[in-house]
Amino acid sequence: MKLLLDNLAFPEGARFHDGRLWFCHWIAQQIIAVDADGKTEAFEAPVGRSMGWSVDWLPDGRMLTTGDKLRRYEPDGSITVLAEQGANEMVVDAQGNIYLDGADFDFAGGAEPVPGWIKLVTPDGEVRQVADDIQFPNGMVLTPDGKTLVIAESFAGRLTAFDVEPDGRLSNRRVYAENLGPDGIVLDAEGAIWSQTWGEGVVRVAPDGEILERIDLPENRAPFSLGLVDFDGPTLCILTAEWRADDSITDNLDRLTNGPRTGQVHTVPVAVPPVAR
Repeated sequence: MKLLLDNLAFPEGARFHDGRLWFCHWIAQQIIAVDADGKTEAFEAPVGRSMGWSVDWLPDGRMLTTGDKLRRYEPDGSITVLAEQGANEMVVDAQGNIYLDGADFDFAGGAEPVPGWIKLVTPDGEVRQVADDIQFPNGMVLTPDGKTLVIAESFAGRLTAFDVEPDGRLSNRRVYAENLGPDGIVLDAEGAIWSQTWGEGVVRVAPDGEILERIDLPENRAPFSLGLVDFDGPTLCILTAEWRADDSITDNLDRLTNGPRTGQVHTVPVAVPPVAR
């Protein structure tokens, strides 16, 4: 495992796009793109909040961000609000349908958790809820054929799969894998998913729940997001920050927000490449 970047506030929402790793630099409200040599480019992200937002791209190449609203970056540099709906993570299909997830409570403020949801934003701007009772929704992936969506239910410790209907609805809810600690997940070209565990580690898990590979991390180094890229070969990018298991969630988030910048991006060569997009 090699260190690609450090001195980050809170790296999240990893994506592979146009030959670079892109991620959300929470708290700093930036989107950062980095290449295999560690050269970075930063973009301002007017997302309306410091934590709980993500980035992805429409099929035509325009960038999207979540946050307090769903926004689209136009070729002329302007930003369009596509929906007033706030959200955490998102994933986009080949037709331009956008799946958003979130939960309506103040996680950072220590509020009592309530179940979350998945909502669909269609290319014509319609917003409708397609799943509920998600136990703290986090990362999502779509299979290349667009027929299966998998979401990380962090508080339940599981990955949950849905069939995607032709109209975008989700059906046939089922467990993909259990006994994990999933956050920002990533799908590889063989259909396995890299996910976090309850401890300081990440695993590659098959659709039947079998653990295929495991990578351990140093103590108090929590992996918040995972990205698969092609950096002179298939490479897993692990986005981490300091997280002390003996401290409360509120104390850990306060330290990430106001303390030293402990965020890092690590890379590990792997055998299976990312899904082609």
